[in-house]
Amino acid sequence: MAVYAVGDVQGCLGELVALLDRIRFDPATDRLWLTGDLVNRGPDSLGVLRFVRGLGAAAVSVLGNHDLHLLAVAFGQGAGRQDPGIDQVLAAPDRDELLDWLLARPLLHSDAALGWTLIHAGLPPDWDLATAISCAREVESALERDPASLLAGMYGDEPQRWSSSLAGVARYRFVINCLTRLRYVDAQGAVLLRLKGPPQQAPSVAIPWFRHPARRTAGERIAFGHWSTLGLNQEAGTLCLDGGCVWGGSLCAARLDRDEAPVVLHCTGHQVPGAD
Repeated sequence: MAVYAVGDVQGCLGELVALLDRIRFDPATDRLWLTGDLVNRGPDSLGVLRFVRGLGAAAVSVLGNHDLHLLAVAFGQGAGRQDPGIDQVLAAPDRDELLDWLLARPLLHSDAALGWTLIHAGLPPDWDLATAISCAREVESALERDPASLLAGMYGDEPQRWSSSLAGVARYRFVINCLTRLRYVDAQGAVLLRLKGPPQQAPSVAIPWFRHPARRTAGERIAFGHWSTLGLNQEAGTLCLDGGCVWGGSLCAARLDRDEAPVVLHCTGHQVPGAD
C-alpha cells in the first residue's frame, strides 16, 4: 500500500485528477493524505469535495482555513470576502451531505505506525505531539457539539501565546489558528499570524514555526500545506507541500511510506499570484 500526501488543492479538480493519474493512485490499495484547503479560489470547489468524499476511506483530509470558512458561511457565521466556490457548494443539491462530511474532517491526523502527522498549517513550539493531538481532538469535539458557536468564535488573532490554562473560545481559537493559519512565531513562541511571505523576506523577529530552536515536536515527521510562498520544502523533519497550484505554481505529491522524490505537477493557475 502506497501512502501519498498532496498539498492544497483549492478547487483545482482537474489538476488533482491529473496528479493522481501521474502517480497511478489506486484507491483500492493506496491511501491519500490531503493537507486541507480543498475549496476556494479555484474553479471547482464543489467537484473537489465530491471527488475526495467519493474516495471514502482511501482519503484523509485535514481541515484548512478555507474549509473552515466555508463551514462558517454555511452556518451563518462567516463574514468578509466570499468566493464563488462557496456559493457553488452552498447551492448544490447535495450540499448537506458535503457539509456534514467536511464538518467531520479532523484538524490533525497522525499515524504512529507510519511515523507521519498531517496538519494544514503549523504547530507552536510549546506543543509536543501529544499536546497537539489532544488540542485538535478538543476542537473537533466542540465543532461536532455546536458548530455554529465554535465557528462564530474562531475569527481573530488573539491569544498569541499558548497556555494550558486557556479556556473556552480563546483556547479553541488559538488551536484553530495554529493548525490552520500559522507560518511564523517569534523567539518567545508567540504566533505571528499576519505574516505570509517567504522566509527570506520576513522581518528578523519572525521564525518559521518549524525552525524554532525550542520546538517540542522536533524529531517528528510532519506534512503540511498553507504556505504557497514557501512552496515545496523539506526541512527538519517537516514537509511543506503547498506549491501554489491555484496561483499557477504546482500541485505536489509525496510518498510517505518510503523515500521517493516528490512528484510535481505544474499548473496553469486560476488566480493572479499572491500570498496564500
